[in-house]
Amino acid sequence: MGLGLSLAARGIGLGMIVALILTRLLGSLLYGVGSDDPLTYGLVAVLLVTVAALASYRPASRAAGVDPAAALRE
Repeated sequence: MGLGLSLAARGIGLGMIVALILTRLLGSLLYGVGSDDPLTYGLVAVLLVTVAALASYRPASRAAGVDPAAALRE
């Protein structure tokens, strides 16, 4: 699960940088939101981390339930 959240954090960080650059260029197309609205960026980041955590939880919990010796034998 740590790997999934690590990848999500890197993607969100890179996405935030790109979003800040692009919103400066496309600021005239935004309606009702400033080009550097911290609330919007924060809510989107929290939503993406939540989705990544939920997407990583099920495979991680299934992998944790497997007997290591049985997995090595396979």
